[in-house]
Amino acid sequence: MTELDDRLKAAVRACTAMVPWHPKTAPAEVFAGLARACEELGIDEWDMYADGGAVTRLETELAELMGKPAAVFFASGTMAQQSMLRVWCERRGTRRVGIQDISHLLKHEADGPRLLHDLRFEPLTTGHEVATAEALRAMTPGLGAALVELPLRDAGCLLPTWEQLTELCAAARELGVPLHVDGARIWESQPFYDRSHAEIAALFDSMYVSFYKGMGAASGAAVVGEQDTMDELRVWRQRMGGQLYRLSPYAVGALVGLRDRLPRMGEYVAWARAFAEELVAAGLRVNPSPPHTNTFFIYAEAPLLELKERFAALMEREKVQPSGSWWETDVPGVSMTEISCYDSALGHDPAKVAAWFAEIAGA
Repeated sequence: MTELDDRLKAAVRACTAMVPWHPKTAPAEVFAGLARACEELGIDEWDMYADGGAVTRLETELAELMGKPAAVFFASGTMAQQSMLRVWCERRGTRRVGIQDISHLLKHEADGPRLLHDLRFEPLTTGHEVATAEALRAMTPGLGAALVELPLRDAGCLLPTWEQLTELCAAARELGVPLHVDGARIWESQPFYDRSHAEIAALFDSMYVSFYKGMGAASGAAVVGEQDTMDELRVWRQRMGGQLYRLSPYAVGALVGLRDRLPRMGEYVAWARAFAEELVAAGLRVNPSPPHTNTFFIYAEAPLLELKERFAALMEREKVQPSGSWWETDVPGVSMTEISCYDSALGHDPAKVAAWFAEIAGA
């Protein structure tokens, strides 16, 4: 840890406002909010081992929203997706899964899919590419499933077009390959397609959604799909240790997200696009351009050490945290960060925030 890193941490702690992500909240504030939500939503009984109470209510509401027969709630998205792929692969009699090579399951799950389930991932796409029907057809026949991440987070939350999605779905059905979606940020992607969540979900055999990112819950995830596959998924939830005695605290947070934050996703995306325009006008670069969701990458032609110095100085002066961490790119002298725009961002003028970023970049 360098002296500059210590300075940055201290500056972040001293900030009274922020631009990315959700506003900072203390545990007591979150717990009090959940208690109020139980009263407002009429949640007056606990679930027991994921049955009843807020969990059953959430699964029912989610299935209806996504136009699917059933949904299964999980405390962890990692557990949810690995279990779903296990179900598809056991049905097909093969552990081969087509997947984008910068997918979360490959980069952020400590090799769990292979070690726990013997899943054998094969590249559906490489790098910053969206999944297409052509890519799926080019794979060796006999896949147990194919997984598509919508949006592709490590590519700046990149999305395929609606035409590409429908063609991919048709190809999967033609080939008899179950098509699963990593929809951790599907809520933020819906404005890009300007179609209902049910229309989007109808293209796929199963879809995972997250409740702690855009929805702001403490944790929690779910998978939607046909009743028979969801029944099998419940068994895997139990086998994986996910059938906790009480899941209500997470489910209540998810219900609050569906009620309060889902209707605002269009606002978040609109703010992000307005902000991106201001950034480009100020001399920075963004990717995708324009952003597909409320999350995108920002690039500054500035050495990282110099940028961090200006970043710390700005936060010390303004008492506002304008971004998360910055890091070096493969291009010498170019640094980058990721921005996710939610409630915190809406309280700021995009032009003013872009001016802060220009100052940080030395533009």
